[in-house]
Amino acid sequence: MALTVRRALIQFCGFRPDSVPLDPAAAGPADFQQISGVKCMSFRRVFALAGLLALGAAQAETAAEVKPGDAKAGEVKAAVCGACHGPDGNSATSQYPKLAGQHEAYIARQLGLFKGAKRQNPIMLGFAAALSEQDMHDLGAYFSTKQIKPGVADEKLVARGAQLYRAGDAKLGVPACMSCHGPTGRGNSAAGYPQVGGQWADYVGTKLKDWQSGTQWSDDERAGIMPAIAKRLTVDDIAALASYLEGLHGNEAGAAAKAE
Repeated sequence: MALTVRRALIQFCGFRPDSVPLDPAAAGPADFQQISGVKCMSFRRVFALAGLLALGAAQAETAAEVKPGDAKAGEVKAAVCGACHGPDGNSATSQYPKLAGQHEAYIARQLGLFKGAKRQNPIMLGFAAALSEQDMHDLGAYFSTKQIKPGVADEKLVARGAQLYRAGDAKLGVPACMSCHGPTGRGNSAAGYPQVGGQWADYVGTKLKDWQSGTQWSDDERAGIMPAIAKRLTVDDIAALASYLEGLHGNEAGAAAKAE
């Protein structure tokens, strides 16, 4: 802290207090006379600035201390999540997304967006507000160890859904979904693309419609990808793609299960 104050004095006073003791208690009258004789920012402001700098350093240190998620710790913390998302991350209703198998980093990022109110959801804001960054990674680590239970795709929608997912639609300017989310829907953790295979069709459809209407989950470049793509899809395209994803099985070379 003393070194921070010295830097502040140098920067804002044009003064190098080499002769001033680091310990304020050890400073004598001559030291303070030397300081007071320099035209500079008031001590109150200097120390306030130093406090802010120290706070920033402490926050940086805290961020640096975040470790890879601990699945065992996350299991305990996930108890409250199970009410909506299921104990193993497979929600019982399509109102809530399946978290099982989702990437740790993606879950942690989304929780951070909820906490910062960049992704709007009053319910999730209430839960995320009390979470530390380490908590978020622990939760992500826990759910990433679980296996998602895919549903089935509507056979009448599979053809169009498969076309959009695997090849896109050049006429609409829609790229192939699998170019980011992979042939089996597992996504790409390193690039920040989530797992989408096996997700509820209703949930996927709702999110695509939200993006289509202009909803965006953050203000970075990555957050603008899906809104731009969703705006090019028709209502029927959204239904077909959402249904296809629900039946997409990662252990079947990306083939979507069809309802009989």
